[in-house]
Amino acid sequence: MSISVKNPIIFQNIPCTLVTGFLGAGKTTVINQLLATKPNDERWALLINEFGRIGIDGALLASSQDNDLEQQNIAMREVSGGCICCTSQLPLQIAISRLLNDHHPQRLLIEPTGLAHPRELILQLSAPHWQTALQMNAVITVLSGEQWQQIKYRDHDGFQAHVRDADVLIVNRYVQLDTIEKQALVEWITKLNSQVKIIWVVSELIAAETIDSSDVHSSDKFVVNKLVTDAYSSTLNDQLNQPSSIISNQRKVTISNPKKSMIGLQSPANSLATVPSSSSSTDETKAQASADSDLPYRYHEEQQDFQLAGWRLPAHYILNADDLQNWLLALPNWERIKGVVHTYDGWMKINFNPGSLTTRTIDPQTDSRLEIILQLGNTVDTHAVDKATGKSETENDAKVSLALIDWEECDRELMALVI
Repeated sequence: MSISVKNPIIFQNIPCTLVTGFLGAGKTTVINQLLATKPNDERWALLINEFGRIGIDGALLASSQDNDLEQQNIAMREVSGGCICCTSQLPLQIAISRLLNDHHPQRLLIEPTGLAHPRELILQLSAPHWQTALQMNAVITVLSGEQWQQIKYRDHDGFQAHVRDADVLIVNRYVQLDTIEKQALVEWITKLNSQVKIIWVVSELIAAETIDSSDVHSSDKFVVNKLVTDAYSSTLNDQLNQPSSIISNQRKVTISNPKKSMIGLQSPANSLATVPSSSSSTDETKAQASADSDLPYRYHEEQQDFQLAGWRLPAHYILNADDLQNWLLALPNWERIKGVVHTYDGWMKINFNPGSLTTRTIDPQTDSRLEIILQLGNTVDTHAVDKATGKSETENDAKVSLALIDWEECDRELMALVI
């Protein structure tokens, strides 16, 4: 008696692009620009790695009224709960395998968390079993000129790591830089990565120019601006098909037995059903399951030199929008604040970073979600630091207080905002 075995699906040379960048650099904007260039008849897939546990973007993308990704033939999967590449290859393999097997995309975009070191992900994608499955194209990295101006970013190893492992560097938010500062930025980039291709975002310069309706040449300016914008979009899109020298230098192909570097992907019912779902880097964590069944839910933790905290609240909890924003902005050393929240003004999406505060109304969600990332400071011997650096005691005390933040008090303050 013979038993028929379903042949695994073999994927080969699917174009794959990493879009990296430090926390708040503007990766989402660049990804949206890339998605806008997708041919209508192509299927693309997007894998997003959220550092926190709550999964803000996943909540939005689960609502078909809030997005039209499915109509655009774009599949999206979110992996929350930490860096997808920090502990083992298992979460990465599961996420990519499911996307490829379930949706058969013709192109894959991966956005790792902004707090990850891209080198780890590059090393994993250089493994033999990915070498024929994925055609790794240029690593596109987004760098904020506004962040670079601040020494806390410029000297941060994680901030520098993204530049070191980039094939292409998209520089945005640089309008405030003068000629000397722009030259200093280029020299700083070149010192870290002399081979990287630098692309300056042009839309910011165009937006900074106002067109006088009484100017007889205003129509000419519009045409020129459109040509410049289209040229930038075309240049950005071209990077999707450029090979990655960063990744090719890491890959070691087993020439004697190339079949070993092919990946066979079976359906989740077969190959993936036995994989444990308790990994902190998957979107099916025990913490997430607990949050779904027992709201309100809150977590907080430390990772690297950052503190993370998140809340999920029942949909019937309605918050005062103005008071909520004031409370969030008063948190110490915050680096990123994201959320989908039910307020008395309706459902609202929040996306704050130190250089940009944006909110917009959205369709009703199943629950409210809020996640914050706070940067830890140096909390040792602050008085000695005062003498050595000349920094005020108040500045250092603020960093110390962050390490001792009372999360239970934060819970009470947030609940006091519920109407």
